Amino acid sequence: MRKLFSGYKQHYRDNLVLAIPVVISQLGHTLVQTADSIIVGHFAGTISLAASSLVHSIFMVTMVVGIGISYGLTPLIAQENGRGNKTECGKLLSNSLYLNIVTGILLFLFIYLGSVFLINHLKQDATVIAEAKPYLNVLGFSIIPLMVFLTFKQFAEGLGFTKQAMMVSIWGNVLNVILGVTFVKGLFGIKPMGLIGVGYSTLIDRSLMAVVMAVYVFRSKHFRDYLSQFAFRLIDKVRMWKIFKIGLPTALQYTFEVSAFSGAAILIGTIGAVEQASHQVAINLAAMTYMMASGIASAAGIKSGNNFGKRDFLNLRQSALASYHIAIAFMCFTAIFFVAFNGFLPKLFTDDGSVINIASGLLLIAALFQLFDGTQVIGLGVLRGMGDVNVPTLITFASYWIFGLPIGYLLGIVMGIGVNGIWLGLTLGLLVASLLLFFRFNMLTKKYNKTLVSLS
Repeated sequence: MRKLFSGYKQHYRDNLVLAIPVVISQLGHTLVQTADSIIVGHFAGTISLAASSLVHSIFMVTMVVGIGISYGLTPLIAQENGRGNKTECGKLLSNSLYLNIVTGILLFLFIYLGSVFLINHLKQDATVIAEAKPYLNVLGFSIIPLMVFLTFKQFAEGLGFTKQAMMVSIWGNVLNVILGVTFVKGLFGIKPMGLIGVGYSTLIDRSLMAVVMAVYVFRSKHFRDYLSQFAFRLIDKVRMWKIFKIGLPTALQYTFEVSAFSGAAILIGTIGAVEQASHQVAINLAAMTYMMASGIASAAGIKSGNNFGKRDFLNLRQSALASYHIAIAFMCFTAIFFVAFNGFLPKLFTDDGSVINIASGLLLIAALFQLFDGTQVIGLGVLRGMGDVNVPTLITFASYWIFGLPIGYLLGIVMGIGVNGIWLGLTLGLLVASLLLFFRFNMLTKKYNKTLVSLS
């Protein structure tokens, strides 16, 4: 076994150096919502926690669309950097910034209209809807500064500079917690705001993160050569289309998965507010480990994009397999952690005994799907770095919307198993995605290697 993995030692080291800051930065997106749920669960109660679950289910779909669009920049930057074409990177940044700002505005409008028309027709508890609407509007507006932050984050990370976004995310989350507690509970003479208070804290946090990340990129000496051709007024349709061609399928990949989980939350909401709150607790914990695996996948995508630009397909394959190994090892650890502490972890979010009991059972199922969730996101990251996004998009759609959610509905609602049945269906969807994406990666890398050998 030791001999089998010894050939990957350098790739493990290189990938982890690149991945660890990205993991922490990616985790920041989820920690914002996790911190909000903990604050709401302890200071605002079960109904507010259920409203938070409903809002996050809707908001997460739109947020991952934005994240996906922003990811269109990263593999292009990595590939151009691999080719030594520095000035092209600055031109790509100009067009990505414009595209992402427009995307953020459109997503906010979608969220606002959703809060007016959609949320009333989801068959949710009336008291939950009353708290959810204003919170959704404030949280929705935060998508605009988030898109600005992501633009500069993806640019820096595409060039291998991952630590600054990590530090911005860490301090952003500290600020979010401080402001969240202050606004929700009502400290320092501020009137208690309840659930909407965490919306304001998130908006302030993301606005400051966008400003800090932009200042870092424009002032750092690391990027001077890359930014010599940056000009926001010089919008190029060809470059914007290149970014969009990768960003849109990536957005759809994330949307198909996250919307399946959001659909599950809405299905669970038809069962009851306690079950919905329990789902929110368990999915927050699972989402943290997923975002950490997503950070490993982002680093894998950067490495594969760089090697793809160099046409170094042997190192591309070995580096990608090393990322698979890292993700599997990490997710095995988190699965054991969920099993060992399934009774304790929900208590961090709420004191409600009914919620704790249901959520602890869901964490046992989460322990199983950790493995599949980790490997499927690595597959997506590696293939994205190679510019292969269309077939993986079809795979994610089939996995979650043909297998995962329909089977979850069958088990949970039709057969009456409840929230556990819905989660088992989602687990099946993750299994299908992880297998099909690995087969796709395996097929393409072997094909590229054979082509390179025949040409030489």
